[in-house]
Amino acid sequence: MSLPLFTTIKEDFASVLERDPAIKSRIELFFNYPGLWALFWYRIAHKLHQKGWKVLARVLSGLSQIFTNIDIHPAATIGRRVFIDHGIGVVIGETTEIHDDVTIYQGSTLGGVSLEKGKRHPTICKNVVIGSGAKILGNIIIGENSKIGANSVVIKNVPPDSTAVGVPARVIRKGMDKSPFAHDKLPNIDDEIFKYLIKRIEILENAIMSGDKDIAVKDQYLNDSYDDYIKTLDK
Repeated sequence: MSLPLFTTIKEDFASVLERDPAIKSRIELFFNYPGLWALFWYRIAHKLHQKGWKVLARVLSGLSQIFTNIDIHPAATIGRRVFIDHGIGVVIGETTEIHDDVTIYQGSTLGGVSLEKGKRHPTICKNVVIGSGAKILGNIIIGENSKIGANSVVIKNVPPDSTAVGVPARVIRKGMDKSPFAHDKLPNIDDEIFKYLIKRIEILENAIMSGDKDIAVKDQYLNDSYDDYIKTLDK
C-alpha cells in the first residue's frame, strides 16, 4: 500500500536533515538542495502520470529539469527516503526502479542501452549508494546495501552487499559492509592497469636496447604480480 503523497514528500525533506551533515538550518532546504526539489516535483508528476495526465506530467518534469538540472522521467518508480545529494546532472530514465533509502550523488545516470520498449533501465535495491558520476546502464539489478564507486560504468548485475568500481565496473568486495562510503578507500583499478602497461613497455624497451635474455622471466613476474592484485579484489 502506497503512502499519501504529502507523507512521502515529508519523508524526503526529513531524510536530508538526517543524512547530510552539512545542513545547518531548515532554511537551506529551500535554497541549496536541487535534488530535494527535483524529487518534490517528480512525486507530483508521477501521480499525474499514473492518472493518465502523461503530457502534463512530462511538462512538469521538464520545468523541474530547467530549475534543478536534474532529469527524472515521471514514469520512473522511486521509493521512500531517497536522497539525491547535490544532484546536478543526475538522469533517471523512464523504466528505472529505485527502492527505499537509496543515496545518489551528483552526475549519476540511471540510463538505458536499448531502443526497445519495455524495461530497459536499472533497478536499484534498498540502501544502495551511487557515487558521483556513476553510470548504471540497462535492465540490470544493483543488490541491496551495495555501493557503486564514483565514475564507474555498471553494465552487469551487482550482487547484494557488494562494492563495484571501474570502467566497466568490477565487483571488488562482497559481503556485508556497513562502513561509511569513502571514495578514497576504494582501489583504483584503472591506475593499476596503467602502471602494469608502463612497466611492461619498460621491460620490452630494455630488452630491445640491451639484448636482455631474461625478458620472459621478468614479463612472467609482472603478470603474476598483476594477477595477485586482481585476486585480492575478489576476496
